[in-house]
Amino acid sequence: MDFIRSHRYGTYIICITGRAITYLTAVIYLLTIALLVYKEDMRFIRVIAVPAASFTALSVFRTKYNAIRPYEKYNFKPLIPKDTHGKSFPSRHVFSIFICAGAASYIYPLPGTVIYIMGIMLAVIRVISGVHFPKDVIAGALAGILCSIAGFTDL
Repeated sequence: MDFIRSHRYGTYIICITGRAITYLTAVIYLLTIALLVYKEDMRFIRVIAVPAASFTALSVFRTKYNAIRPYEKYNFKPLIPKDTHGKSFPSRHVFSIFICAGAASYIYPLPGTVIYIMGIMLAVIRVISGVHFPKDVIAGALAGILCSIAGFTDL
């Protein structure tokens, strides 16, 4: 973090990149839903329901588990402005991007793959910025992938 802070725009670049990835993922996910609704493709229900149910379940687990964050444990200021206490494991940001990638891939593989790549980038940003431990983002990614497999695999 000192290396990033030592560069004039280092912190700004980290923060804006994380936001851009988050917003771009949301746009792709919402466009996927909009296209399905426009085409009267009933898969839009699954593309909404699987992420919503998974996100809710993960949020409940995370609140109950209530893992401490790196900046709390080591008493430093994270690169990304944050003052949340606990609720670090698993990373909900990373989970969300991976479940959105799974939803998009279910319909359109190429945009889904782009989101998966952005998910890896976001995971790295969340760790180097000091808001999550590596185990938090790995667990978030795995949970997103597993929920996607469970929710979007046609049997």
